[in-house]
Amino acid sequence: MIIDKSDIIENTQIAEGIWRMVFKSVEIADRYLGAGQFVSVLTDDNWEHPIRRPMSIADVNEDKISIIYKVFGSVTQALTKLKSKDYIDVLGPIGNTFNVDYDTFYPILIGGGIGLSPILNLSKCLVQKGISITTIIGAKTSKEHFLQHNPNKNMFLSTDDGTIGINGTVIDALNIVLKGVKNPKIFACGPEPMLFSIQKILEEKSIPAQFSVESYMACGVGFCQGCVIPKKQNNEYYLVCKDGPVFEANEVKFE
Repeated sequence: MIIDKSDIIENTQIAEGIWRMVFKSVEIADRYLGAGQFVSVLTDDNWEHPIRRPMSIADVNEDKISIIYKVFGSVTQALTKLKSKDYIDVLGPIGNTFNVDYDTFYPILIGGGIGLSPILNLSKCLVQKGISITTIIGAKTSKEHFLQHNPNKNMFLSTDDGTIGINGTVIDALNIVLKGVKNPKIFACGPEPMLFSIQKILEEKSIPAQFSVESYMACGVGFCQGCVIPKKQNNEYYLVCKDGPVFEANEVKFE
């Protein structure tokens, strides 16, 4: 991984509270391994926002890297102020990647909240290879979606308020999708409560899965020890930044 002062090409709002930023970094793109990896960004060069923020990579196109972020507080609000021809301080690429054994399993991809970034990245990679997949993306309301609900093309949206797609959560959508799929494997990213709920369902049905785990972290390289997640089999811990962010679903425990 490297630290790069990356030129911003685009930074636009794509849904309510959801933004996409595209920046150029030849060196980070050259080191990129695949869907699941992330970068860690500094919003500016002052002490108002001194801690980096992890951002999953949503796409890599030649030397252009895309991230999708949701406005939560002052840091992400500051990101929205950056414009084309500004630069952003980026550390990356960080972490491991999804391992999609599509010759054995049928991939079902699930993204909830801002966890859709690595899922959209993985979806694009698999579609480009001609691999059949089903994708489920969840949000609270239709205003937070920027994709189209299209079950005929195996794209399912869910909303908590029922304003688009399936009325409910990604769990409700998953239960519908699983009825028509043989030999599935799940690839998911989203808030821990969502991953915990998926984990319980899959354990009951003996369905394998990989999770990309979201976590707060200050450094992204293992020094701060802020991104620990318990191992499922003992009292030890993983570091999301160094051991992940992608884990087999049966490796991690959500508390």
